[in-house]
Amino acid sequence: MRQNDLPLHSLADELDLLVIPRWIVPVVPARQVLEQHAVAVHQGRIVAIVPLSATATIQARERRELPEHVLIPGLINAHGHAAMTLFRGLADDLPLMTWLQQHIWPAEARWVNGAFVQCGSELAIAEMLLGGTTCFSDMYFYPQVTARVAQELGIRAQIAFPLIDNAIPGARNRDEAIATGLQLHDEYRHHNLISLAFGPHAPYTVSDATLAQVRTLSDELELPVQMHLHETAGEVAEAVRQTGQRPLQRLHQLGLLGPRLQAVHMTQVDEQDLQLLSEHQVSVIHCPQSNMKLASGFCPVQRLLDAGINVALGTDGAASNNDLDMLEELRSAALLAKAVSGTPTALDAHAALYMATLAGARALGLSEETGSLEPGKAADMVAVDLSGIAHQPVYQPVSQLLHTCSAAQVTDVWVAGRQAVRDRQLTGIEQNTLIARAQAWARQIQQGDQHDA
Repeated sequence: MRQNDLPLHSLADELDLLVIPRWIVPVVPARQVLEQHAVAVHQGRIVAIVPLSATATIQARERRELPEHVLIPGLINAHGHAAMTLFRGLADDLPLMTWLQQHIWPAEARWVNGAFVQCGSELAIAEMLLGGTTCFSDMYFYPQVTARVAQELGIRAQIAFPLIDNAIPGARNRDEAIATGLQLHDEYRHHNLISLAFGPHAPYTVSDATLAQVRTLSDELELPVQMHLHETAGEVAEAVRQTGQRPLQRLHQLGLLGPRLQAVHMTQVDEQDLQLLSEHQVSVIHCPQSNMKLASGFCPVQRLLDAGINVALGTDGAASNNDLDMLEELRSAALLAKAVSGTPTALDAHAALYMATLAGARALGLSEETGSLEPGKAADMVAVDLSGIAHQPVYQPVSQLLHTCSAAQVTDVWVAGRQAVRDRQLTGIEQNTLIARAQAWARQIQQGDQHDA
């Protein structure tokens, strides 16, 4: 729904919710910090942001006063593999291809089924909500299961159904994987929280024929395409050796470069890559902690931003991070951008918050729905407590948010106006039961590994 399509609602009528924090950072207008203001919500949408003096006459079913909090748009985790939370810590301190080929892929082949994906996705969504993530993009097996779990738990999600040229868990071949994804698209095409995307895994696992089919279907259905690209120097060098082209050039020849492409990682960017990304308005999704842990390389974020490229933020999966804390990811991105560019002004606090909110919404094609606190948009909101010792004194709340906060400071989360976290407690998930199920999976996987040994 566009802002101009929002039904008129008088502030004289009763509203669903009035949130009154100390500070509001709406992201739009840029670099604005509001004090003594409140956000009015009705039927899941932001109706108005008004001065505190105007709230005395506003009737609301709930008034949520947060006197030491900063209210920001919901964080958008633009790339991850939710169910891989059940592999958290399974294979640490390894290079990417060793991690994938000798540990993760064999574990997935043995253990991943619908029940695994359900438990892993529930665990990931619980962690993300507690950390202020209100929207995530997921690329993993059994996408129909993750979509259902996201719907049931009330979080916004882009489900990028995975495509690899050989059999994968849940699909015997590429055609079956595509058919599953297209069926999901039909099922959720009018859903207010769930959207679909194509998820060709990477240049080294997907053929030209598959990518050509993805391009045709993406153009026809206007669906995004998310793909791991230029994740390591070795990946790019091997592609050049085999094909004579860098992967981005190959995708350009296949007609896949465009505003719907979400290029994940992009640690290797030369001048020709930069030009292609900019000319075709490709969004880049930066996963700094995963890249650092796997020693994959460093995405040149400031160079990309200076070239006008939209850069969003993702955690990647918990098996390579090992958490889904977007506030920690935000700080890593900012500090890494300064180190890589050699300038302390790179990716300042407001630019970093934009990366984790509206830039993510733009990358996923959701910027008219979420990513900023504006009248007409969905009430995806996060309250972060700045009252603690480690956050004092507060001169600039956005700087404190970036440099001193983590998921532990998130107290309240709303998705489309529905409160998912209140006073640091999940409202729709039985936490102890979920932990017990995750621990049961860990015991099963560990015993299986010991038996194999």
